Amino acid sequence: MASIKFPFNQYHWARLEKGSTLVVTLDKAANVRLMNSTNFNAYKNGRSHRMQGGGLVTKSPFRLTVPSTGSWYVTVDLIGLKASRVRSSVAVEPPPLAVARSAPMRSPGLVRAPHVPVPDEQGETWDVFISHAGEDKAAVAEPLAIELQRLGLKVWLDKSVLRIGDSLRRKIDYGLAHSAFGVVVLSSSFFAKGWPQYELDAIVTMSIGGEQRMLPIWHEITRDEIVKQAPSLADKVALNTATGTIAEIAIEIAEVIGETVSG
Repeated sequence: MASIKFPFNQYHWARLEKGSTLVVTLDKAANVRLMNSTNFNAYKNGRSHRMQGGGLVTKSPFRLTVPSTGSWYVTVDLIGLKASRVRSSVAVEPPPLAVARSAPMRSPGLVRAPHVPVPDEQGETWDVFISHAGEDKAAVAEPLAIELQRLGLKVWLDKSVLRIGDSLRRKIDYGLAHSAFGVVVLSSSFFAKGWPQYELDAIVTMSIGGEQRMLPIWHEITRDEIVKQAPSLADKVALNTATGTIAEIAIEIAEVIGETVSG
């Protein structure tokens, strides 16, 4: 603890990281000021200055948060108070670590039975096909296709885009017939197309060996909206752009496909 015999007691750090906490301990009420170098120089010379934190502290310990990385000063004084001496100390707590992000949980529901796709009219097959509403092409479908291709997968992207009047069942049937896995991007735009309920049910009922081959992706849509539009889809295992990036979703899809092929 330091006993002050001068107008103020100062503590200086040449560099403090943003988010660090300064813990000030006092034996009585005193003025505490957190200042950068410019304001500290003005303060000690009796000029007008601005604090970045602090004030009259009546209870301690008192905690100050460093607003930006750089050189910082803390002063303790008794200006305007009756006491003539105060004992003080300041300890530094480093900023907390960045919030940890857990790896996506692999659900047993994403494991699917092997499927051998049928070649199309040109003799081609795909690892995965992507069905989507046109509004979700730029945000989800195209970047997802790029990421999957970067991971070495052959991707069929519905270039014609699903439109009102199209048969979703026929689109999905075609994609599933010629691809090992199917991705359907479920969003408000998707449901706004007005697909009949029986066509949406096709997503749920299509299966091989009792295991789903469809990979639903929820995009900017809540479970309540899914329940309202298609209750049979609400409890299906799905990936979600709200909890994972397109790159992370692509990695999980690629891992599932790789495990299925190797298994």
